[in-house]
Amino acid sequence: MQSFRSEIENPVVEKDIIELEKKISLFRDGKIDEEKFRSLRLARGIYGQRQQGVQMIRIKLPYGRVSGEQLKRICEVSDKYSTGRLHITTRQDIQIHYVSLDRTPELWSELEQDEVTLREACGNTVRNVTASEMAGIDPNEPFDVTPYADATFKHMLRNPICQEMGRKFKIAFSSSEEDTGLTYLHDLGFIPKIKEVDGKEVRGFKVLLGGGLGSQPRHADVVYEFLETDKIIPFIEGVVRIFDRHGERAKRMKARMKFLIKDIGLEAFLKLVEEEQKAVPYKSYPIDHKDYEANQTLPNPEIPAVETPEGPAYERWLETNVIPQKQKGYVAIGIKVHLGDFYTDKARQLVYLINKYANNEIRLNLRQNILIRDVKEELVPVLYKELEKLDMVAYGYNTFGDLTACPGTDTCNLGIASSTGAARVLEEIIFKEYPQYLSNKDLTIKLSGCMNACGQHNMASIGFQGMSIKVGKSVIPALQVLLGGGTIGDGQGRFADKVIKIPSKRAPQALRIILDDFEKNAEKGESFVDYYDRQGQMYFYENLKPLTSTDDVVESDFIDWGNDRPYVKAVGVGECAGVVIDLVSTLLLESREKLADAEDNLKAQKWSNGIYHTYAALINSAKAILVSEGKSANSYANIVEKFDEIFIEAGKMDLGSSFADIVYEIKNNEPTEDFAKAYYEKAEKVYHAISDYRAKEVQA
Repeated sequence: MQSFRSEIENPVVEKDIIELEKKISLFRDGKIDEEKFRSLRLARGIYGQRQQGVQMIRIKLPYGRVSGEQLKRICEVSDKYSTGRLHITTRQDIQIHYVSLDRTPELWSELEQDEVTLREACGNTVRNVTASEMAGIDPNEPFDVTPYADATFKHMLRNPICQEMGRKFKIAFSSSEEDTGLTYLHDLGFIPKIKEVDGKEVRGFKVLLGGGLGSQPRHADVVYEFLETDKIIPFIEGVVRIFDRHGERAKRMKARMKFLIKDIGLEAFLKLVEEEQKAVPYKSYPIDHKDYEANQTLPNPEIPAVETPEGPAYERWLETNVIPQKQKGYVAIGIKVHLGDFYTDKARQLVYLINKYANNEIRLNLRQNILIRDVKEELVPVLYKELEKLDMVAYGYNTFGDLTACPGTDTCNLGIASSTGAARVLEEIIFKEYPQYLSNKDLTIKLSGCMNACGQHNMASIGFQGMSIKVGKSVIPALQVLLGGGTIGDGQGRFADKVIKIPSKRAPQALRIILDDFEKNAEKGESFVDYYDRQGQMYFYENLKPLTSTDDVVESDFIDWGNDRPYVKAVGVGECAGVVIDLVSTLLLESREKLADAEDNLKAQKWSNGIYHTYAALINSAKAILVSEGKSANSYANIVEKFDEIFIEAGKMDLGSSFADIVYEIKNNEPTEDFAKAYYEKAEKVYHAISDYRAKEVQA
């Protein structure tokens, strides 16, 4: 613990890491409920793997930006605590695997020396804020969304309103109407717009709300065609507060915001958000883009004399991997990272290259790739030769041959079938048999190991979802084939249709049937999505139906891709957004801690944060005593309602008023000093009343 104090300059971060170490110790001693400890570590980026006794660590990298120093630090941590393998996720994070739980505080403290965090990378929190990797260099962007994504990330990080929600919450920014940030499938999505007001150009965003993937994908609703930039943080905070209060907490599969909107209606949800604006700390939150933009500089390194490479490999790479920037004379270079996996030896060499020839940063993208930005056009041959030494010049960046896949059964508890194994085989088929599509950026293939859609399979042209099929008394790995998804642009997208389920080992045959049919029957210039619409779902079902038979399965069908043993369906407890049931003592202890957090924030004159910690303590205390009575509730609002019904109205406890009247003062008052202190005093009394009631109950 002492070593953390000497290494970490930020006292907030230091407290976070020391708390994690203490909680690990309490958990090892059996003093913290296992389910509650899971919630705590997930909110700190520590995720249980499929393999027992080790953890996956998710490193949170807002909008995918990584400086050279940060990447070097991540390499050092991966080599020291893990296996030297880095995995880029579909949310612009980096994951490392096979880490001992007891070493995570030390690992985190080393990352923080270069301002890299694990905080809220997993669990029921606001996850990584993502953005188009071209933000700031996109020739089609109205303005650079980077400072707005950065401000959102910083405002939500450690924000008490989003520490223990019913489920995860995702926010995305696109750089232009092309919508490469995929705003339509996020809880909140932002597309930049410029509007003329009184003869002046004003910046704002088209705002989308309530999207999501999973087993029941939902297209986000457009709630603002234009919301001025200073209003986005107050709106985000209002939305998250309402989701935290009213979101489902008992049924995990129904706990995303899209289901809350479906249940109460978009209009009712937005009305609650509007009413909540009185309680948010900022009515306007200006984001200083001018300073950020003024500090952006372009590198001007010396250009070594090299011969320009020749041959088809270089020409193909130029066509698919080199992207013109809006800054004249500069390009971005895309590095296709196979399924998002690369290693620290190459990453270190990459640090050297971006420091010497670019702007000392990379951006990770949603397709698990790397983008080097701000490269002078004259340096392209130099970078090609240097990247060639690292085996990082595979062509087809962001094209049809660039498949996306989640880890599936490699490491994830929820994996049903091997998504990465199938992806490797399908990619090989595309490169060998269908090279004519390798410059196509409209066709996409995405694979997920289960219905959670971490591989985004249900928004791809051709998607595969891991499943299983019963064959006699055994099961074999299977894939659901989905077709017809894609991004249209400006907040519009479409989800793929579930067409048919086939044994996993027949995925190559399925791909060949689909592509051969498209090659033969599509009209000139017709996109795959248009062709799919013209032919219809049943057309493809009939084409693929012969692959569904299990009468002719062979021994190899029982062995999943990338494995050498017969398939066993083994699904663990998913941790990506689990709902936890806590022991009463753990909950009351946590309520006391939340009151302490509230007190710390009041001393620091952070009135809004103090108020929300107080609110969380009230809810936690009520939940504890409801659990002791064997009662459950499916939302925070439901906890308040049930507490009043069981304890106040029944005369078991006297708080001087209804519990609802006390709790909901949070939404009826502005976050002033007077209210913050008065609210805290009431919460203290409620906590003691509940603790005393519990003590008498235990004694009896």
